[in-house]
Amino acid sequence: MTQVSNDTARDSRDRVIVFDTTMRDGEQSPGASMSIDEKLELAKILEDMRVDVIEAGFPIASNGDFEAVRQISEIVTESTVCGLARAGMVDIERCAEAIRPAKRGRIHTFLSTSPSHRDHILKASQEDILEMVTKSVGHARNLCGDVEWSAQDATRTEQDFLRRCVEAAIRAGAQTINIPDTVGYTYPSEYAEIFRDLIENVPGADTVIFSTHCHNDLGLAVANSLAGVQGGARQVEVAVNGIGERAGNAALEEIVMALKVRGDRLPYFTGIETQHITRASRYVSAITGFPVQFNKAIVGKNAFAHESGIHQDGMLKDRGTYEIMTPESVGQGGSNLVMGKHAGRAGFREKLKTLGYELGQNALNEAFQRFKDLADKKKHVFDDDIVALVDDALASGSDRIQVKSLRVIAGTEGPQQAELIVTVDGVEKAASATGDGPVDAVFNAIHEAVPHTAILRLFQVHAVTEGTDAQAQVSVRLEEDGRIATGQAADTDTLTASAKAYVNALNNLFARKEKSAPDAIASGF
Repeated sequence: MTQVSNDTARDSRDRVIVFDTTMRDGEQSPGASMSIDEKLELAKILEDMRVDVIEAGFPIASNGDFEAVRQISEIVTESTVCGLARAGMVDIERCAEAIRPAKRGRIHTFLSTSPSHRDHILKASQEDILEMVTKSVGHARNLCGDVEWSAQDATRTEQDFLRRCVEAAIRAGAQTINIPDTVGYTYPSEYAEIFRDLIENVPGADTVIFSTHCHNDLGLAVANSLAGVQGGARQVEVAVNGIGERAGNAALEEIVMALKVRGDRLPYFTGIETQHITRASRYVSAITGFPVQFNKAIVGKNAFAHESGIHQDGMLKDRGTYEIMTPESVGQGGSNLVMGKHAGRAGFREKLKTLGYELGQNALNEAFQRFKDLADKKKHVFDDDIVALVDDALASGSDRIQVKSLRVIAGTEGPQQAELIVTVDGVEKAASATGDGPVDAVFNAIHEAVPHTAILRLFQVHAVTEGTDAQAQVSVRLEEDGRIATGQAADTDTLTASAKAYVNALNNLFARKEKSAPDAIASGF
């Protein structure tokens, strides 16, 4: 039987054994097949997490599955290594052979018990089923000291017959009795009552551990598993990220953290080292190719992300206002104040501090407005976007020339045309020009609105972040009479960024001219 840790003063009767089936039931997800090397690495991660039982595979299914279970049995020293077997003698013997090297091994054998499975799959009577349970469990018990028996489709089985099956399995030597909700059919109060009934009415029930194994067809796998624990189960069968047949299994990370966070109402505990949870989640996602949804509980990208201004303000005052657990407790790193269109001024100010900016109130207000305008254009505003935005604001905040509006006509049929309005010392100036391409047209329009003799020496564009909605950061270098000035600007519209960068360079150039000849800028306009 699985060893129960004595590192806690809590009653061992409230200890919940975590049985991970990611490599067995999880791998049965279409497309989720794992190589032996990947399984070996995952086994190490699960053992680091202090998972009690690792169901490493279904040895009779293939030579690869057999070899994976055998090799995992050789390297795992703390967790119990389990193999799955049907009720047939050959299955059980193959499983026993695969787990033989394990320091602690388990045979997990199963048989369908529901009327649907008896009639359509096994074509067997209740008495036939009882006989098969006795023979299969007894044979497994002769080969291994730790045997688990599962009543497949238990939640659709007549309760009186389920009692008889469980009693037969206990008499034959099973030490763990699994009552799986194979097709995700049950609901919490019903599932809890099934366990209570079995524990109260089956002879020998007090000598074994009852287990949950819930599928998520109705989205109730985690809720049902926790209800099963409340009903008396002391083992939960789970999978990392909730992967598994059809809609998946109960998610390891959700059950473990529910027990940890809500100990006030769920007075049970596991031995899981929770800081390894995110590591396991990311590894399983990587090797299966199944992405974790952004809003997935515990391990999702957004699980500890806060965009709402109200939430960010609360988080800055006390993390407990909007987080019931810390991201560090599950290996997530830290909370994330997401800079999106719902972000507030307090969150934006805090983000600027982390990026190294301390702005005065006026500069902060202007930068915040620019940020809001950008957030309306982009789905995701990254740190680099904010850096570019603030740098652009700081560079142009006191500029005498500013771009007010721009309209460009571009395409395969030239010439391209730009219509521009700029303000010079608060006075609007409009211009229209054509060019050899849209950028040339924009720069010609600026030249018409603000006459000058500067020569363009550099025009450079790069994306600040990834994606089609990324900001373009444009650099422009101008030279006039030996003076060189550079301008930069960023915008989701490359042409707008180009116009602003050019104007920024002009402002810098004219500022230098003004320092050396105060009247020069006036004549330049």
